[in-house]
Amino acid sequence: MLRKNDIADWLMGLQDRICASLEGLDGTDHFHEDAWQREGGGGGRTRIIQGKHIEKGGVNFSAVEGELSPNLQKALGVADSSFFATGVSIVLHPSNPMVPIIHMNVRYFETGPDSWWFGGGIDVTPHYVFAEDARGFHQLLKAVCDQHHQDYYQEFKKWADDYFYIKHRKETRGIGGIFFDKLDASRGSKEDLFAFLKDVGEAFVPAYTALFSKHYQEAFTEAHREWQLLRRGRYVEFNLVWDRGTKFGLDTDGRIESILMSLPRDVRWYYDHRPEESSPEAETLRHLVKGIDWLHN
Repeated sequence: MLRKNDIADWLMGLQDRICASLEGLDGTDHFHEDAWQREGGGGGRTRIIQGKHIEKGGVNFSAVEGELSPNLQKALGVADSSFFATGVSIVLHPSNPMVPIIHMNVRYFETGPDSWWFGGGIDVTPHYVFAEDARGFHQLLKAVCDQHHQDYYQEFKKWADDYFYIKHRKETRGIGGIFFDKLDASRGSKEDLFAFLKDVGEAFVPAYTALFSKHYQEAFTEAHREWQLLRRGRYVEFNLVWDRGTKFGLDTDGRIESILMSLPRDVRWYYDHRPEESSPEAETLRHLVKGIDWLHN
């Protein structure tokens, strides 16, 4: 029988494998680990890299437990106040504006032996949208989904479009990816759903390697850099205003440094900034809408 500690152990190993691969890609720095304990129960390992090619990146593992507040119980729709949650969360902010921001989260949550679910996904936020890159990224995610269910990709791709949406800007955070939540016994056995989660987690390195390796040595101008900093501002806005994971961490007295590791080192906001018509920046904004079929775009 699959136990919660088995899931946590696998996720901890995933953190190790991803960090080793990212250190190889950056080639200039190593992850710095900050192990922590949560007063209410459990703890985790926050790992941060600030290298030459990955300006700031975090790969977090946590396995926490405790009691949910009545408000959180209501929000999650659970009757039991005790909980266990474990997961790996990643955000990478590259130095080169031609390399996109990438995010992944894979997680497991339970409030008892009969109340459990998996969630997570991978999405990409380019500073500049390249259709070929978007196509390859979505093809990889579709291949992962198709191994488990023929409907997963379309369902979870739409879910990502809807979730990673900056409502107050009326634009998507990037080109999406896949997002899923509350995959429970109604969707399959715990073992089968965990197998899907594992394949999503293992897809992170090849997905990012393809995007990073293609662009990290490209020349860029100060104007490109300015646009990158502005697009990071949109990322910050989403994470602080709309992201449910950020809110859950704050509501459960999570470790603030780990919760906010997703924020970039440098970022800018200009008042009412509008790119020139027909510029690469304007073209990028044109693609930040829901429902694009990236497989055939």
